[in-house]
Amino acid sequence: MRAAASLLALAAAPAALAAPERVVNIYNWSDYIDPKMLDAFTRETGIKVVYDTYDTNEIVETKLLAGRSGYDIVVPSGPFLQRLIKAGAFQPLDKAKLPNLRHAWPEVTARLATYDPGNVYAVDYMWGTTGIGVNTALVRERLGANQPLNTWDIVLRPELIAKLKDCGVTMLDSPEDIVPSVLQALGLKPDSRRTDDLDKAGEALFRIRGAVQKFHSSEYINQLANGDVCLSVGYSGDVLQARRRAREAKNDVDIAYIIPQQGALMWFDAFAIPKDAAHAAEAHAFIDFMMRPEVAAANTNFVAYASGNLAAKALVKPEILSDPGIYPDEATFRRLFTNTAYDDRTQRVVTRLWTRVRTGR
Repeated sequence: MRAAASLLALAAAPAALAAPERVVNIYNWSDYIDPKMLDAFTRETGIKVVYDTYDTNEIVETKLLAGRSGYDIVVPSGPFLQRLIKAGAFQPLDKAKLPNLRHAWPEVTARLATYDPGNVYAVDYMWGTTGIGVNTALVRERLGANQPLNTWDIVLRPELIAKLKDCGVTMLDSPEDIVPSVLQALGLKPDSRRTDDLDKAGEALFRIRGAVQKFHSSEYINQLANGDVCLSVGYSGDVLQARRRAREAKNDVDIAYIIPQQGALMWFDAFAIPKDAAHAAEAHAFIDFMMRPEVAAANTNFVAYASGNLAAKALVKPEILSDPGIYPDEATFRRLFTNTAYDDRTQRVVTRLWTRVRTGR
């Protein structure tokens, strides 16, 4: 019996000693990566990717602050990254495990440091701007050939946006993007904490909210592409994805992305590893893989956002690299501004005004 038991133990040993399945659980924005790059990562490393998506930074923040999110990588935007760092939600990156950081874009990395001093916790994935997407034919038909489109006026002047209501107007459900943009358009400091300034932005939005069909941060991509809406205040890459989808569908919908002459918000979405991530080694491996120039370029070519990887520019499709809506020229770049995380008092003010704008009450 003793011998038989020994044989059984030996037979079971290989199974018991088998390495556990390696996995990385990722939580990222929707429509924001080339799926082929996920497959390539798994083929090369043997690490399984579990990939979930979200539409707002608030969802990510809530999950991380509650703890035990189950995710190994999240991709928050600048002010939310800043706030979550302050809350102790992330673990410092082990840069010895990220050799491909040498390909990072120094200027983008420096701007990201506004939210992550010393670049301790985060690596920029993509960056872009918040501006205006238009169906040029429908908008011109209603506003006329002489009305400039490269201005926040077509959104914030009630008499102009009212003319577009019938063809559909949407706006990001993101006060962190919209409020600074409106402040800039009003000639105020885009990162202002003054209640009077914030109230002015809220009133400007409330005056035009009746023309806004929906506040949503992802549905507008297909709506623009299909010709269901004619103006969306949205993210640069999303609008350009809509343009690409319209062209692929050959539906005669011509989409343009506009950085208004008054300026536009420059934002950053960055890889970060939650403090309680169960698979930190796999998370580092994934981030390093994403920072390879050829991988970063493939993602830019797929989603039409500018990568935080400088070396990737040489591999980006010429039509994307030359598009000022994705890679702005120097003059436009100077008109871009950033915002930082609100303190608790300002956040309450902004939340209150945004609720009023969204609900109309």
